Amino acid sequence: MANFGGHAIPGSFFLIYGFWLTVKHILQHYWRKNQLKGRRAMPPLFKRMEYFEGGFTIFASFVGIMVEQFVVDGPHAHLFDYENGTWVKLMNWQHSTMYLFFLIFGIALVASTASKMLPVGIDRLTLSIALFVEGFLFYYHVHNRAPLDAHIHSLLLAAVFSGSASTMLEVFIRDNIILELLRACLFILQGSWFYQIGFVLYPLRGPDWDLKLHDNVMFVTMCFCWHLAIALLLVACTSSVVWLTLTRFSAESRDIEIGMRNTSPKTGSQKALLEESEEE
Repeated sequence: MANFGGHAIPGSFFLIYGFWLTVKHILQHYWRKNQLKGRRAMPPLFKRMEYFEGGFTIFASFVGIMVEQFVVDGPHAHLFDYENGTWVKLMNWQHSTMYLFFLIFGIALVASTASKMLPVGIDRLTLSIALFVEGFLFYYHVHNRAPLDAHIHSLLLAAVFSGSASTMLEVFIRDNIILELLRACLFILQGSWFYQIGFVLYPLRGPDWDLKLHDNVMFVTMCFCWHLAIALLLVACTSSVVWLTLTRFSAESRDIEIGMRNTSPKTGSQKALLEESEEE
């Protein structure tokens, strides 16, 4: 991650994942609101979405581990150099560990969707643990760095640990649309903040940031609040668009169904009249 691209790649993943969660949970919430109380079986579409999400998470996490380990200057699965008595590329090992726990979440999501033998909520539990491990490792990732560098990473921890806490609540409070959208919002916030870290530490244009200036620390703190506001707005707008689209299409389908029902008796009566006229 020691460049802009290293922050943009995970940032893009978290942004896309946040929007995916928003659309998915609005679809599920709309379906729950329009079902009878006794009917709770998950439709095949939602199962396919869970399989896709879990499979993509497994694939992306595995690729992340392979890249961190076997890149040209990577550790190549060597943790300790016995000749020099030193650890080998601990930054890469920390990133690999983060990916490992997201890999575990992907496996748990696929397994819990495929089998009812697993406890309900195991997918949320593993995701909460993965986010906690991410924040825990990042906390000790930035020690002895410049004040602005350490501060901008510590703000990322607010989004990560908040996401872990809200996801843990979903283990016990299932199908709560507020918690589900909050989790999506925090993923979007985490993704956009990865981009912000990249722009501050590795600016694409203009002068470099003074990493020791306190005014920059104040601005970055305020900027984090703006990112949170934008994330909330994006989730609200995306949810509204998906909900209104679903409402419109369901209303049109009902009108077509009612129209067909209304025309069917008329068609039957016309057929009966024609048969009577033929007999005469």
